[in-house]
Amino acid sequence: MKKNTVAIFQGAKIRRHWDEKNEKWWFAVVDIVSALSESANPQVYWRVLKKRLLDEGANETVTKCNALKMLAADGKMRLTDVADVETMLRIIQAIPSPNAEPFKLWLARVGYERVEEAEDPEKAISRAMRFYLKRGYSQNWVNQRLKSIEIRKELTDEWEERGVKTNSEFAALTDEITFAWAGFKTKDYKKYKELKKENLRDNMTNLELVLNMLAEVSTTEISKKVEPKDFEENKKVAREGGSIAGSARRKLEKRTGKKVVTKLNAKNLGLLK
Repeated sequence: MKKNTVAIFQGAKIRRHWDEKNEKWWFAVVDIVSALSESANPQVYWRVLKKRLLDEGANETVTKCNALKMLAADGKMRLTDVADVETMLRIIQAIPSPNAEPFKLWLARVGYERVEEAEDPEKAISRAMRFYLKRGYSQNWVNQRLKSIEIRKELTDEWEERGVKTNSEFAALTDEITFAWAGFKTKDYKKYKELKKENLRDNMTNLELVLNMLAEVSTTEISKKVEPKDFEENKKVAREGGSIAGSARRKLEKRTGKKVVTKLNAKNLGLLK
């Protein structure tokens, strides 16, 4: 776990804590309640809101609020309810305040967009392109990134066909591929680039993206050929597919004298304005 930090929302300080193991932010619920409700006593407001949520049967939302020690106003470390982004957004929906409306409108818009994308996948691609271009990524990089999304989807479809079901299995197989070509497991690769919650592929250079795509498409093609029967066989295929890109990386590095895997991320690459 990393040290506590503070985010600013519309002038209000929101305490938060980065969970390195699970790669997620935990936010102090009472701070966001205070910012949105403008209550004179946010602690009491949150207790009342929590009870109402429990009475309404929303116990899953409330029980997801863990307790962490955070720096209080009196300068002491005190236990306070915290929630991750998903849970925090659900709590925000329960706050009857005009200040919460921008969040609620955003949630409604995002939900509607997802329904549209399910009916017409091309809209998801167009939306993704606008997202990256708006943030200053080059057209060439965006084209590569969208292609990487297509290749990744083909790989995950193949894994599902071969019996891979859980998120932890998908993550483990991705680690096998990434380590085989880049020499890093995914989490370590992100640390190397000084990333937290950011998407690793969104912070790759064009060359890193190309080699990652080669690793994943190689894994897909090998899997189709050998038809692995269980998770261990899928791991072997993932290592083999990743090794093909790993070999290409090492040959290129030897020829150019330059490292392919770099500390560069979207910000210091100048991809973002």
